[in-house]
Formats: sequence, C-alpha cells, structure tokens
Amino acid sequence: MSDGLMHLLDPEAIVLGSDASTNEQIIRILAGRLEMLGYVKSSYADAVVRREMTIPTGLPLERPDNVAVPHTDPEHVLKPGIAMGTLKTPVTFANMEDPDEKLPVGFVFLLAINDKDKQIEALQTVMATIQNPAALDGLRTARTLEDVRAVLG
Repeated sequence: MSDGLMHLLDPEAIVLGSDASTNEQIIRILAGRLEMLGYVKSSYADAVVRREMTIPTGLPLERPDNVAVPHTDPEHVLKPGIAMGTLKTPVTFANMEDPDEKLPVGFVFLLAINDKDKQIEALQTVMATIQNPAALDGLRTARTLEDVRAVLG
C-alpha cells in the first residue's frame, strides 16, 4: 500500500497506542527508542523538543488525528532512521503552516536523518503514507508489528 516506509522504520522504533499526553512525551518516547537502537545521540531528544517549539511540524489533514513529523539537525543523528508512534488519544502539536493553530495529532513520524538528500526522500515517503487515508486508518487500528507491515507493505 505505502511502499518504502516500512524499510525506513526500525520495528523496535514503532510504538502503537501510546498513552503519551503531550507532544514532548511522545517525542521523548520515540527519541528514546532511536537512541537505544543507536540511531541518535543523547542530545537528539532535547534538540527535537527545542526545534518543535520554534519550528512546529504538525500537518493538518482534516482528520481528528492529524500527523506530526518532528526532526532536528543532522549533528544529533548517528545513522538515518524513522520512529513511528500512534497515540490512544491525540496530543497537541502546532500547525507547521500556522504555528498559532493547535492540531490534535494521532500519528508521529520522528525523523532521524543526517543527509539532506535522504531527508527529502524520507519526507516524500512519509508524505505518500500520510496522504493515504486508508493507510492512516490501518495504522490507527494496528495492534501488532504484523498489522503495521500489512498496512505499509
């Protein structure tokens, strides 16, 4: 369905149905997974949280559970990867197009990219997935890694 994203996701960096109640909590949960797996430095989580406050990444999709794609500078990244989280209850992210607008976000794709060209490629892959309502609906109901693989191919 959404070719490509599954090969960028580390299965151990997928968190389904998180209880996080703030955007910072879900960022730190996912960043912690990436750090544990050797993708990012210990400075990564703080850098993503700081960047999100000034350059927000919430994407309005006209759904009750929009998407955010937080990331930060390559200097905090050891090797490229993406962590993904779904939330039981959406958390608030600021809209990247209008930072004063708050969006309920149910899906977070945390990018760890240390090459500008690869960042564009990763963003395009994530965008292809999030522009597919059926893929997001499938991820919303996913309870296992196998469910995620069935959605993302």
